[in-house]
Amino acid sequence: MTKLPLPLLLLLSPPAAAAAPLRSLLPPERRLAAMSSATTTTAPVSGEYPSPVSPPYPAVSKDVELRRAMTASARSAVFASADVVFEDEWLAVVDKPAGVYCDALLTALPRSAASGDSATKPNLHLANRLDRDTSGLMIITKCNKVAGKLVKAFTDHKVKKAYLALCIGFPPTWEKIKICSGHGRSKHGAWRVYAMPDIGRSLPGGSVVRDMSTQFEVLGVNGKGQFREPYNFFTDDIESITVQEKAPAQTCNDDVKNSVILVRAYPQSGRTHQIRLHCQYLGFPIRGDVKYGGVIEWNGLECDGHALHAESLSFVHPVTGLPVTFQSPLPSWAKDFISTME
Repeated sequence: MTKLPLPLLLLLSPPAAAAAPLRSLLPPERRLAAMSSATTTTAPVSGEYPSPVSPPYPAVSKDVELRRAMTASARSAVFASADVVFEDEWLAVVDKPAGVYCDALLTALPRSAASGDSATKPNLHLANRLDRDTSGLMIITKCNKVAGKLVKAFTDHKVKKAYLALCIGFPPTWEKIKICSGHGRSKHGAWRVYAMPDIGRSLPGGSVVRDMSTQFEVLGVNGKGQFREPYNFFTDDIESITVQEKAPAQTCNDDVKNSVILVRAYPQSGRTHQIRLHCQYLGFPIRGDVKYGGVIEWNGLECDGHALHAESLSFVHPVTGLPVTFQSPLPSWAKDFISTME
């Protein structure tokens, strides 16, 4: 009997109510109730705990997530070969497919990448993790010392990461932007967006609201745009907004709210489901991400997961001290969208 992974336990929480309205950025009719980082407005609270400013999980997400988790568990149990992007005697960079749990990569790492000596087995560790349905780059270290250095590099935000996401929702009128908010678990254990003034406040279960920030750039909307390489977000002058409260209700025609948007995200913190939460809050949830407001079906087909891909990683090699950058091949959904861009 297959033992289900820990993520399935999260599905036991009671279904949430219908999703609250989303907020998007900048267009006048959908103004984001967010202000500059200098603003100190206090967010509303409910009882002793702060109120989240993003919607709860929709009720339908429970069954969809359970079905996807069962499928991923079965796939992970028989996953036998990981695609190696780079490897040396200290670490390997692998390309994780969607719909497979991270831990399956440890046993699927080819022997040539796992060890230079077939008679010895290294002490493999995951330096980073990706959500079940997220594809893209992961680092597997081969000894404890290297593992400690890379985990610290991720914790200290010294690893530059870029993700691609295909979203369905309101098209932004900005090209690049940075969003800053709070992050934490609500009373039912769901990850939610919180207002910046609530950072540091206590949450149910003993955790606290923590900060999270993500930079976004729009690559294409409804087939119009231009695909380009990731930029240096540490030097670019980008408008920054700070989340203060919930989004108001939005009204528009279906063609507008169902725009297909390709964005690149640069998370500057490493919070759970960070990009997914921020895409939801900005009004364009990731396609297939039913937990955070994404469509379940698109073009007559049911989505088997969310369209999020860990595109690139840049960091200083923990042993050689040399800067390294790795790029993952584009997933099929990204290739399909890019091929239609004018």
